[in-house]
Amino acid sequence: MVAGLSDPVRERLRRWRLVLGGGQADGTGCALSGRDAAMDGTLAALYGRSDTAQAGRERSAGLGASAPSVARWLGDIRTYFPSSVVQVMQRDAIDRLGLASLLLEPEMLEAVEADVHLVGTLLSLNKAMPETTRETARAVVRKVVEDLEGRLATRTRAAVTGALDRSARVTRPRHHDIDWNRTIAANLKHYLPEYRTVVPERLIGYGRAARSVQKEVVLCIDQSGSMAASVVYASVFGAVLASMRSVSTRLVVFDTAVVDLTDRLEDPVDVLFGTQLGGGTDINRALAYCQSRITRPAETVVVLISDLYEGGIRDEMLKRVAAMKASGVQFVTLLALSDEGAPAYDREHAAALAELGAPAFACTPDLFPEVMAAALEKRPLPIPGTA
Repeated sequence: MVAGLSDPVRERLRRWRLVLGGGQADGTGCALSGRDAAMDGTLAALYGRSDTAQAGRERSAGLGASAPSVARWLGDIRTYFPSSVVQVMQRDAIDRLGLASLLLEPEMLEAVEADVHLVGTLLSLNKAMPETTRETARAVVRKVVEDLEGRLATRTRAAVTGALDRSARVTRPRHHDIDWNRTIAANLKHYLPEYRTVVPERLIGYGRAARSVQKEVVLCIDQSGSMAASVVYASVFGAVLASMRSVSTRLVVFDTAVVDLTDRLEDPVDVLFGTQLGGGTDINRALAYCQSRITRPAETVVVLISDLYEGGIRDEMLKRVAAMKASGVQFVTLLALSDEGAPAYDREHAAALAELGAPAFACTPDLFPEVMAAALEKRPLPIPGTA
């Protein structure tokens, strides 16, 4: 460390040195030792370049060709960096250094920091995974799924149950079940100016949803490689919805083929391992299958989760959406179901769906319960960025 500098200046130089990676070009004149040197080594393994020198030796990128060396590196980054940074570095390692094949090694999976993106990578490697790794991979996926369920299940059940209760309107409600907004709106003609109040002639209230099936939900999920995080979240939400007796839930995944995974919804891990990420896209074929399974259109919500890059018949796809909406189906199009920000998508197809009254938008997992509640109640969807 450079002598004669104040602590804040030294700290800034230290941080810049870690960012720039050392050598002649960094300009900091700052040497690292101890924990900082070890931290720099983990960064160099991923982001370093072979033409930079450090402490009299060549500094080169690479984690070696074996799972044990990668597992050690994963242990190091968890020691030196917070979990959010660890997950970013793991994804960068998979992308930059071609480590996908090493995820097939059990010792690698035991060392990894599990997150939604890792689950997506494991699912894309599912068919190539040896039996010795499969159980470890399932344990990693289950941990992520259980974490997501813990975060999302309660809110989803509450939102959907509330929507079902509100959709069961009654005209003789008990006092605590009165929907005052709708009651006042329906009785404005009975306003008495002298008393400055409305005397309601007709009360509108919330019913209580019966225990029998009230609504049907069809989740139609694009399993092309770009939709990996959406597949994970949608599978978790599908399992949560399937656990509710008042909602009949169907989960369909597709690429150029269509697979109905409804019978696996009791366990979202089974759902995820039933998917096959990667492949083409035939939205029209998937919607044709979903349409054939709808028995009560007016009580059905279809959620298409896709980036809309259609490899099938575009005009037929749009005709199917129009036909479902005309029959009373509530149709929702989500370009992504993830926290990854604005997705890439086919803007022409999105515009065509919007003209049919089925606007396409990206949705975060935290917003999804509200979207489902609005669709079940047949009210405007809470589309991000709209008033």
